[in-house]
Amino acid sequence: MLPSLSILIVEDGAADRMLLATIVARQGHRVLTAANGLEALALFEQERPQLVLMDALMPVMDGFEAARLIKQRAGDELVPIIFLTSLSEPRELVRCLGAGGDDFIAKPYDPVILQAKIQAMHRLRQLQATVLGQRDLIADHNRQLLEEQRAAKAIFDKVAHAGCLDAGNIRYRQSPHALFNGDVLLAAQAPAGQLFVLLGDFTGHGLPAAIGAMPLAETFYGMTAKGYASHHILREINAKLKLILPTEMFCCATFLDIHVREGVLRVWNGGLPDGYQLRLGGERVALTSKHLPLGVLEAKRFDDRFQILPLAQGDRLLLMSDGVLERRDQAGEPFGETRLQAILQANADPARLFDEIEQTLRAFHGRAADDLSLVEVNVTEEALPARLPVGFPLGARPLRPMDWSARFELRPDSLRSADPLPLMLPLFLQVPALRQRAGLIYTVLTELYSNALEHGVLGLDSRLKSDADGFAGYYRAREQRLAALAEGCVLIDVQIRSEGDGGSLRIDIQDSGAGFDVEQVLAAQPRDGGLTGRGLRLIEQLADRFCWQPDGRGLSVEFHWMADA
Repeated sequence: MLPSLSILIVEDGAADRMLLATIVARQGHRVLTAANGLEALALFEQERPQLVLMDALMPVMDGFEAARLIKQRAGDELVPIIFLTSLSEPRELVRCLGAGGDDFIAKPYDPVILQAKIQAMHRLRQLQATVLGQRDLIADHNRQLLEEQRAAKAIFDKVAHAGCLDAGNIRYRQSPHALFNGDVLLAAQAPAGQLFVLLGDFTGHGLPAAIGAMPLAETFYGMTAKGYASHHILREINAKLKLILPTEMFCCATFLDIHVREGVLRVWNGGLPDGYQLRLGGERVALTSKHLPLGVLEAKRFDDRFQILPLAQGDRLLLMSDGVLERRDQAGEPFGETRLQAILQANADPARLFDEIEQTLRAFHGRAADDLSLVEVNVTEEALPARLPVGFPLGARPLRPMDWSARFELRPDSLRSADPLPLMLPLFLQVPALRQRAGLIYTVLTELYSNALEHGVLGLDSRLKSDADGFAGYYRAREQRLAALAEGCVLIDVQIRSEGDGGSLRIDIQDSGAGFDVEQVLAAQPRDGGLTGRGLRLIEQLADRFCWQPDGRGLSVEFHWMADA
């Protein structure tokens, strides 16, 4: 049964107006009447009727103008208007519909047809109300979803930016294709002083693409803080992504292991566009993809070998996601590799390259077809002061140093596959006085271990690293000798001692090698720009005490603290 409606009748003829009002009232509706368009507008504003029966030709204001104004003032609400007309010309009937009419009925009025048209208009009102209700419900859900995504993004950004992306030597621009960025950029300083930078690009866009970045960032920062080597971190990230991502998802990534003091750049690129090392002399070295993306291969098939390159202060490292190359202009043409290479070829100052690429992308007037990331690292040691690594809580309860000692013995299989150093750092952090020196201590320990393994057990001569070719040959020989190692060992002894109002940490490291003349190495002057001869001098500078066995097969360092340190 049709519910009672509020219906406005607009008719200048008193007899027709009374007749129509009687018919509509007998059908159970509430009736309002007006003699012209101006009166109709006033009644509409006051009573907000649900339907209007409008005469077309009236004095003061005709039905066409009144219909347009009523529709305008109704806004989103559907107020059907049925024109009452004796007009029969198609042009005039079209004019009724063009003025905002939804239907028309010819005079004289047939009550049955009028009732049917009122019912039809009521069904339209119900449909409109349903659509508006669904629209409002969708809008509410969308607002709630956006609020949840913004909250999740705030958490994600804090996790992803927990490292040192704000360092003065790192510049980056990221332009997400959606609220969430499928590109992830992480940077952290390792305890031994290296800078780790990872740029990743997950398949897809938005939240599904970004959700994999949370475990990736957690693994990256957690393992970096504990002193794990870059290849161990990379292997763990791949295993975790392989476990949690659906089959169709993976992460193209470039991982930079930047060790300024050693003058070593290690690069792993799995599926991202070429990055570039811009050397001071003007040489440009491409950091090409040599691996499958992260999360594709099982652990036993994953290749964690890094490309190893010589590095000097003042070099610049440039990385980008494929969103740079896939950016499209208004005609749909991609930015492409050709334009990028033209910028690289025309560049005369590496310090300006980042800005030149960014300006060219803006001038391209394109739209992003994918998440876009552009990253530059200026290689400088001064920008990376030693500090407590991210990921170690200070805790509310102060820890007390105890007298204890530990020994680590590594033989061939362990030397090939294990890294004892991340196990030791948490031990040092149990002593509050050593926490602020954790990075410094870890740097010394790393140099001691590298010296014992590479020069002691493997018998490598650092003078091989006299130039770029020798540098690459040195690390090839290291891999080959380590793979073929059948005997030899490294012993590490750690002692913590309480001494009155303070204490000391002593680290002794021995190897099975032939030994060397420590004093002679320390006395030799390193060559300008050389890639060797820095490790022992660094140990001597950073440790409170540095001593060695006469045969050079054992080195010892000590660090001291006072109770109020």
